[in-house]
Amino acid sequence: MQSLRNHNAQMNAVLPHPVLLTLARPIVLPFVHGRALLRLIRLFLHLAWGSATIALVFPFIGIARRRWLKQRWSRQLLEVLGVRLQIEGGIAEGLLVANHVSFLDIYAINAVAPAAFVSKDEVLGWPVIGWLSRHTETIFLERGSRTAAQRTKEHLVAHLSRGDKVALFPEGTTSDGSTVLPFHGALFQAAIDAQVPVTPIGLRYLDAKGQPSPAPAYIGDISLGQCLWAIACSSGLVVNISVLPAQATSQVDRRHLSAHTHHAISQILHHPARTT
Repeated sequence: MQSLRNHNAQMNAVLPHPVLLTLARPIVLPFVHGRALLRLIRLFLHLAWGSATIALVFPFIGIARRRWLKQRWSRQLLEVLGVRLQIEGGIAEGLLVANHVSFLDIYAINAVAPAAFVSKDEVLGWPVIGWLSRHTETIFLERGSRTAAQRTKEHLVAHLSRGDKVALFPEGTTSDGSTVLPFHGALFQAAIDAQVPVTPIGLRYLDAKGQPSPAPAYIGDISLGQCLWAIACSSGLVVNISVLPAQATSQVDRRHLSAHTHHAISQILHHPARTT
């Protein structure tokens, strides 16, 4: 009994007292919320700076310089929100195809390989982000007819044929990041027609312990504001980007190309991410 009491006393000395934990909660929460508010204020200023750069600088510089500024601005946006960028793999080229988890995906990929993104046209209605997208090479996906889809494909082929990188999310929507939803393969035809490779990219978000984080997932009924708040409140958030070997597009149809790319991304998401 004496030994048991000594053991309990040692454990109580190590473990935080319940009263201390109760007192700590009102201290920790204001700190987390205060840090989140500071991040969002910095984000607003960063968006304003980006808008000013596009309006006042972009008209007077070449495309290479614009893409360099877009890459730097995207890296800084991740830093402003407390998100660390972690890159694995080689060089992204041609048509970049990734799984889709969050609105942050665009900036994470741009931070690695500045690209013209294929985006749903409803993004045009988003405050600030819509305007930024319109002026940073975004290719908006028109909906409603085969003619609109054909025009989008022709825009992609034109970009790819002149050596531009083009990025798309063929799932057509976001997921929680634990799996890859079925791909819509129609736009893979643009890479075949332009005779450029397809580069699969695996995106996943990790917490400070290296475990999958749900914070950036822009899914279901979550609003853009709620998603932003969850990201801003997170601590130690990491976006892990795996650039996989490029897929050749010669002598292959779009269905097989889509299936191979889907398989490659699915496989990498089920491998443990590098934690350093």
